[in-house]
Amino acid sequence: MLVRATLVLVLTGLSASAYPSSFAGTSAGAASAGSSASSGSTSGNDKVVLQAREDAAGFVASDGRIRGARLEAALRHLRESNAAVREASDLDLARAILAR
Repeated sequence: MLVRATLVLVLTGLSASAYPSSFAGTSAGAASAGSSASSGSTSGNDKVVLQAREDAAGFVASDGRIRGARLEAALRHLRESNAAVREASDLDLARAILAR
């Protein structure tokens, strides 16, 4: 339970400002997410996680059997950028992405 609470706090700590504009354009959003994420921008980091929500939902609903590319990218990003979530299971991280 403590792990989940920590995950939610860590994930909600990412900039909430990405919510209104993160899905403004599909191709433009995908291109900018890649370049922003590689530059270390908080906005780009949010996009990587936000764009994984659909994959995270499928992963959770299938009890971990369905893994999408966007979820994989978000899990990798979260573990590389935050030591607090490195030991969390993929399922816990996916649930935290959905709770965001």
